[in-house]
Amino acid sequence: MSGFRLFSATARLAALLAGVFSVVCASGAEYRGRVVDAATGQVLQDAAVTLGDRVARSDEYGAFRIEGEGDAVGVRAWGYLRRSVPASLLLGGGTDVALTPFSPKALYLSFYGIGSRSLRESALELADKTEINALVIDVKGDRGMVAYRSAVPLAAQAGAQKVITVKDVRGLVASLRARGLYTIARIVTFKDNPLALARPDLAVKTRDGRVWRDRENLAWTDPFRREVRDYNLALAEEAAAHGFDEIQFDYVRFPDAPELVYAERSTEESRVRAVGGFLAEARKRLAPYNVFLAADTFGYVAWNPDDTYIGQRLEDLERHLDYISLMLYPSGFHLGIPGYRNPVAHPYEIVRLTLNRARARTGLPPVRFRPWLQAFRDYAFDRRRFGGAEIRAQIRAAEEFGANGWMLWNPNNVYSEEGLRAAARWPAPGNAGR
Repeated sequence: MSGFRLFSATARLAALLAGVFSVVCASGAEYRGRVVDAATGQVLQDAAVTLGDRVARSDEYGAFRIEGEGDAVGVRAWGYLRRSVPASLLLGGGTDVALTPFSPKALYLSFYGIGSRSLRESALELADKTEINALVIDVKGDRGMVAYRSAVPLAAQAGAQKVITVKDVRGLVASLRARGLYTIARIVTFKDNPLALARPDLAVKTRDGRVWRDRENLAWTDPFRREVRDYNLALAEEAAAHGFDEIQFDYVRFPDAPELVYAERSTEESRVRAVGGFLAEARKRLAPYNVFLAADTFGYVAWNPDDTYIGQRLEDLERHLDYISLMLYPSGFHLGIPGYRNPVAHPYEIVRLTLNRARARTGLPPVRFRPWLQAFRDYAFDRRRFGGAEIRAQIRAAEEFGANGWMLWNPNNVYSEEGLRAAARWPAPGNAGR
């Protein structure tokens, strides 16, 4: 009798192992779990779950199932910190993955700002004293220079490595994470003076065949060109591999100038297709890194029904992005908005009404937006200083709307405590990763 029981148990174990083996051999192991809010325990629907280049979404019950091979499963959701979970914990299913709510409140540090000890330390001191809990850092800045020593060959070939401002990018990101800061890698995309001048075949041209330059005398690359797109995608992958929590593309658009010459005929549909196609490729290539993806847009993109002649049509952007970052600087609304002809006198209304407009256009929840706010002196109207009252008004508008945080822009990287609340205890980004 005991021998029969032993045989039966052995047979059952062999059958169980055979079943598991068959699942593994078919398409990799199957991993299952449930995504929940760490603060409330509520299930999170539509969270992204990644394993290698495979992506799944949690259902209305927070449950997910994904097959593949790898040591870790990445999980992220809008309005939360990302997590990386050992795959072995999810092999049997029934495991909850708890995500921590988080709203980035960021300062911008430029290509030179992140390399300046005084500017960097000043920003970190503000993060210690105030509600600031994130940094937007130029990986590839406004003049096309890449801040750290890149392994992407075209960076050196184009002359984008002549100045290195970040000696140890992995160490930098690790040190910021240790301080509890969320890190956003800003990549200036198609505005790229070094590459356009080094490779005129990749540049935007005038009708007489010359390399076109903008008001800052900077050349741009052609968004239709495959090599241009691949270069920026490779830099994004590299930044993700270095540990940044989010990749943010800026100048992911066509120049706002007429009668320029590109590799393809420029129409609204071709421009929208080029920008959207680039972002779709970025989402696919960044999947293994479990990073958030964002893009910057003009504030008027929320108000204009067309693509603003730059390839940014709001309804076509949202499908590719985690976060839409409208640049809501009142000084940038040179024509005002309906009911407000002097935008710098109404910073709250500019931010709130534009965000409302964007939500109405897209049907997206407020958490899918994180705006850029003005922390610099007005340049377009009356030269007024944007101090604590103006900054706080913009922040209040974003927070009352329900945006996933906000970002302060000052091109000189000079910030103060004006308009900012005192420090709160924020959860560290922690075990983010691939």
